[in-house]
Amino acid sequence: MPYKWLKFFILWIPTITIGLWEYVRHTILLSYVSMDLGNILAPILVFLITLTLLRGLFAKLENTQEALQRERVMKASFEHREQLARELHDGISQSLFLLSVKLDRLEQAGSVEDARQTAEQIRGTFKHVYEDVRQSIANLQSAAVPTDSAWMDTLLALSEEMRNASGIQVTINWPLPESQLTNKEQVELLAIIREALMNIRKHANATTATISCSEAVLAGKKTFRCLIKDNGSGAVEGTLEAKGRYGIKMMRARAEQMGWELTIISRARLGTEVEIIGGRSK
Repeated sequence: MPYKWLKFFILWIPTITIGLWEYVRHTILLSYVSMDLGNILAPILVFLITLTLLRGLFAKLENTQEALQRERVMKASFEHREQLARELHDGISQSLFLLSVKLDRLEQAGSVEDARQTAEQIRGTFKHVYEDVRQSIANLQSAAVPTDSAWMDTLLALSEEMRNASGIQVTINWPLPESQLTNKEQVELLAIIREALMNIRKHANATTATISCSEAVLAGKKTFRCLIKDNGSGAVEGTLEAKGRYGIKMMRARAEQMGWELTIISRARLGTEVEIIGGRSK
C-alpha cells in the first residue's frame, strides 16, 4: 500500500470507525450492550484497527531505516576508498618517483661502494612501497568491516594479524559501546589503529602494544578517547614529521577529516603513544 494512502487511512478510519460504532450501539445494540460495556469496547475497537493499520506503516519505516543504513555504509566505504586513492597518490607514487631517482643515481655511481649504498637505499624503498601496498590492500578489504562482523571481532583479528606477522603481543581494552560510533567513525578509527600498529611493527622494535578506548566528554557531548601504546624504542623528537613519514600524515589527515584530535608522543627508548580524541564528525 502506498505511503500516501496508508497515512490517509490511519487519519480517517479510526475516526469513522468510532462514529459508526457509536451509531450502531445506540440504534441497534443498546438493548444488548450496556453503556459501560460499550464504553470499554469503543477504545479497544479503535486500538485494534489503528494497530492493524500501523503495522504497515511500521514495516515501511523499518525498510526505510534499513535502506538509509545501507546507504550510510556505502557512502562511508566510498569515502574510505577515495581517501585510499589519495594515500596511494601521495605515498606510493612519491616512493616510486624516489625509486626512479635512485636508479638514475645507481647508473651514475662512480665506485662499487657508491653503487652498493644506492642499492641498499633502493632495497629499503622497495620494502617501504611493499608495506604501503599491503596496508592499502588491507584497508580496502576492511572498508566495510564494521557491518560484516562485530567491532571486537575486527580488533581481535587485527591483533592476531599483528602477532602472526611480527610476534608483537597486542592487548585490547575496549569498554566503549559499539553503538557510540557511527559506521564511518568505525571505518576511519579502524584505519588509524591499523596504521598505528603498522608503524609499531615497522619502526618501534616493540614486543608489546596496547589498544584502549573509553568514553569521554567533550564540550558536554559524549565522545571517545582511544590510545595506542607500545614499549618500543620510540623516536627522537622531530623525526615523526620527517619527510617520507607518510603513515603519520595519513593518520593526521583521517583524524582532521573526522574532526578528531590526534596526538603522538614518542620518546627515545620509552615507546610511543598515539591518542585520538573524538570530536564532532564532519
